Amino acid sequence: MTAPARAFEGMKAIDGTGDSAVLTELMAAVGRNARAAARALARAPAEQKNRALSAMAKAIRASKAAILAANAEDIAQARNSGMTGAMLDRLALTEKNIEGIAAGIEVVRDLTDPVGAVMDSWTRPNGLTIERVREPLGVVGIIYESRPNVTADAGALCLKAGNAAILRGGSDSTHSSRAIHACLVQGLRDANLPEAAIQLVPTRDRDAVGLMLTGLDGNIDVIVPRGGKGLVARVQLEARVPVFAHLEGVNHVYVDKAADLAMAKAIVLNAKMRRTGVCGAAETLLVDRAAASTHLKPLIDMLIDAGCEIRGDDAVQAADKRVKAASDDDWKTEYLDAIITAGVVNGVDDAIDHIERYGSHHTDAIVTADQAAAEKFLAQVDSAIVLHNASTQFADGGEFGFGAEIGIATGRLHARGPVGAEQLTTFKYRIRGTGQTRP
Repeated sequence: MTAPARAFEGMKAIDGTGDSAVLTELMAAVGRNARAAARALARAPAEQKNRALSAMAKAIRASKAAILAANAEDIAQARNSGMTGAMLDRLALTEKNIEGIAAGIEVVRDLTDPVGAVMDSWTRPNGLTIERVREPLGVVGIIYESRPNVTADAGALCLKAGNAAILRGGSDSTHSSRAIHACLVQGLRDANLPEAAIQLVPTRDRDAVGLMLTGLDGNIDVIVPRGGKGLVARVQLEARVPVFAHLEGVNHVYVDKAADLAMAKAIVLNAKMRRTGVCGAAETLLVDRAAASTHLKPLIDMLIDAGCEIRGDDAVQAADKRVKAASDDDWKTEYLDAIITAGVVNGVDDAIDHIERYGSHHTDAIVTADQAAAEKFLAQVDSAIVLHNASTQFADGGEFGFGAEIGIATGRLHARGPVGAEQLTTFKYRIRGTGQTRP
């Protein structure tokens, strides 16, 4: 048995405290340990962090059997609890997934270290030189559901950016997350970095989330929730520290009158059906009324043939009897399933208005050969990610060259879009003088 596997086995018993005072002290210790680790990481050279990341990837590969066994236990429990197919897809790991996790850590390792990078510099008339320099945020708390790969993505990205991480995965992925986390700890140990730099909350007790949201006595600097609307809404409501979050991905694909039909079909099919349970999946299809006679029916047929249920407005229902009537709530729904809402709009301006009314500021796309229409869409759609002639499923940090991402932030402060290593830093000003005093 590998060292990470032995560590994982040792964690299995830590599933709850049954005592609020004990839980409070447990979480307080997690916070204190994270803060101490963050101070060490902020001083760690890039080479040492990269050595840890290399060791983590190696440990992931060596512990493949243990990770798959742990995931099988999670899958069995999830099936017994009635988890949907789309959510099971998020939870399931394969040998290919595990290799992808290891490779993803190596991509993060190979990124330019953001810590210490000079963002800008200038000299004032009085001779003072000023630099704006990137530095770690400190301690990042990540609260997530289902996806066990987030354990590795979040841990690796936080480490690269010099931050300590406190990870609270969902109870449905407990065994998988613990098996992966053991590999991350092995990597830290091999590079002589503090093991508390990446901590997995060692209890399933739901009250641990509430304690994290308080900031653990000021030891958490930012919270990143990654999960369903209920989780994110709770975090945004209760958190006493800053939050990088998005509530949901109500993503649109607008097919303009100047869209090539073959391209539109390929993009719509991929955006909706490649993986229906990811936050970048398209949930609404909008078709320009000027193209409805040529484009609408082929798009409907394609989606239905692929096993997608369509809920549409009057024009879409008239085009195909298999389409169900869309309610007002449907236009605002993130299905995370093989269901899409479809409607006909009066050109690009109407599409932009519809997205503003019903969208979630996550990811929206236009398919068109009209450059002017594309530029208007890209400029006026107020979403974190806006695409021209590309699938919404590119809403992923790996696809942006970030190596991975902790989540897609849809707010306007600090970070927006994929939250990668660079977005997990803040900055400070370094000023150098030659004895200047202020008159």
